[in-house]
Amino acid sequence: MIRIGRAFAVCAVLAASTLPAFASPWAEVGDGQLRSDIEILATAGVIDDITTHWPLPWASIVSRLRAQGVMHGQPGFVREAAERVLATASDQMRINEMRVSATVDGTNAPAVVRGFDSLGRETAQGQVSAEYMTDTTAVRLSIGGELQNHTGRAAIVPDGSYVAQKIGGATIYGGYITHWWGPGWISALSLSNNAHPMPQIGIERDSTDAFRTPWLSWLGPWQAEFFIGWLDDSRVAVNTVYPGFRFTFNPLHGLEIGLARTTQMCGTGHSCVPLRDYFDLQNDNNAVNHTNDEGLIDVKYSTMLGRYPAEVYMQLMNEDSSPVSHSDTSHLFGASLWLPIGAAAPLRLTAEYSDTVPTVDIFSFGDVAHGDAYNNGGYIDGMRYRGRTLGFSLDSDSTLFTLQGAWRGAGGWSYELTYHHAAVDNPNNTLGNAVTTAPVHINLGEARVSFPFQGVNIDLEGRLADDQPRPFHGFQAAIEAGLSITL
Repeated sequence: MIRIGRAFAVCAVLAASTLPAFASPWAEVGDGQLRSDIEILATAGVIDDITTHWPLPWASIVSRLRAQGVMHGQPGFVREAAERVLATASDQMRINEMRVSATVDGTNAPAVVRGFDSLGRETAQGQVSAEYMTDTTAVRLSIGGELQNHTGRAAIVPDGSYVAQKIGGATIYGGYITHWWGPGWISALSLSNNAHPMPQIGIERDSTDAFRTPWLSWLGPWQAEFFIGWLDDSRVAVNTVYPGFRFTFNPLHGLEIGLARTTQMCGTGHSCVPLRDYFDLQNDNNAVNHTNDEGLIDVKYSTMLGRYPAEVYMQLMNEDSSPVSHSDTSHLFGASLWLPIGAAAPLRLTAEYSDTVPTVDIFSFGDVAHGDAYNNGGYIDGMRYRGRTLGFSLDSDSTLFTLQGAWRGAGGWSYELTYHHAAVDNPNNTLGNAVTTAPVHINLGEARVSFPFQGVNIDLEGRLADDQPRPFHGFQAAIEAGLSITL
């Protein structure tokens, strides 16, 4: 039995990143209502359509929102979304001001499915952070602790710590940054917030402006990022290196295309010739390379259906080199619709389906390669960090169908209702699944409310499930509370 009192004691003394951060040069992963407002503004044409490459640089968003005449003729709910985003940006981009924040989160049973705005990963966690920004530099020092589910072990985590330096038109950073690559609200196949962020150094553009040269201007607004992470957890291939690259562009209004590659290389028992191995893209049965790679393609199209913002999207993750044949492809499909409701923020309705039973060819449904998503014969630990998948929260050979409604009311209150139908693992998968020891089907219902109270931001979530990941069985009820404060 998990001792909740001990859990909160650990959090009070230490403090792992659970809720959105409070100051940053980026809009960070974790705030679903902020993301919803950004998507509304992009669909309305107020800002560009680079919205699937998180974290998002604040500079591009703010400069477009402050452009003269940009809000002319826009409906009230779009103007209100702009006001909320500008208010958040102004609060998070305070220059030459030291800020201290703290978060704490506790639950009797952590969520099985982790979406964009999920709360804690473990039974209890907390964090204290100190951060400071100048015109060109941002520094955050975070120290946290967590009480791990089932084992009850306490661990120190530095999630959210970083140093970021603007140089020319780029930002160079080092630290523990959470990424969300893709258009999904519930899942991202290659890189998400499911696992703790690894230590990393990287570089990305500090704006998303289009190329000025006619040769490349057709790409429209674009973002590019490259980082090198270090998988420093306990694993068979100790000290595996994890490079990640993503290029996202917006060639037509409403159309966003993302291309990404993540790689495992070096580590115990593996050759480590970075330039040779990273650029060896051939990987099939006739020519096996020295790395473990995932290639990603995602497409999102957003438009106004009358007065209603809407989007459809998909994401494809390939395990081998060919994008079409012998691709071992996992799939994600989804759609969202925003329905304006009176003076409040629009109600977002989302349906999303994710499937990590890879098809042998890109759309050869029924002809599958069980276990290939996230598992690898050379890198036995697979695409995982500290026991969690770096992408889809249900790991290999799983499917997830989700219906979600999210709405922001008056006074900073927001509400979210979610239904998940999950098939976790498959009897034909012999390579393993990090979530369950045996296949299981689960129906989950979640209800969440978030609100400010006396200077504290509070998240309350209740969850009901008709079964549990193995070796556990049966109905489960859970409640989770998260609190955050900035001084």
